[in-house]
Amino acid sequence: SFDELDRFRKLVINAVMATDIVDKDLKQLRNGRWDKAFKVSSGDGSVDRPEQDLVTDATNRKATIVIEHLIQASDVAHTMQHWHVYRKWNERYFKECYAAYKDGRAPSDPIETWYKGEIGFFDFYIIPLAKKLKECGVFGKSSDEYLNYAL
Repeated sequence: SFDELDRFRKLVINAVMATDIVDKDLKQLRNGRWDKAFKVSSGDGSVDRPEQDLVTDATNRKATIVIEHLIQASDVAHTMQHWHVYRKWNERYFKECYAAYKDGRAPSDPIETWYKGEIGFFDFYIIPLAKKLKECGVFGKSSDEYLNYAL
């Protein structure tokens, strides 16, 4: 039906847009959608987990935001895996960034900011993402392992 096609189109657009992790406005919108899907206000200003919500809109909202976060996780999967996997892919990414700098395609030398950038990336993106994936239960018991590797 047209409604299903429209829903699928919106889902694909949101999934593609989820790969833009630099845009602060998009991140804020995603965080708002996450909160709306997984948390409700109890009226006193605190935030609690909702009771089972069987409404179709709520289910679709949850599915959409979980898919967005799965896309994000797949983009940075090496950060939530064993140290050797992380080092392998991080080294390759560093070399790519360094080559771009040497070729004049990047404005700064990654040597100067790499360590601090990685710490910030984990503190403000990877660890919160791993916590959200654990919260929604999409990976089951493996969520603990992914979060532990990120930490």
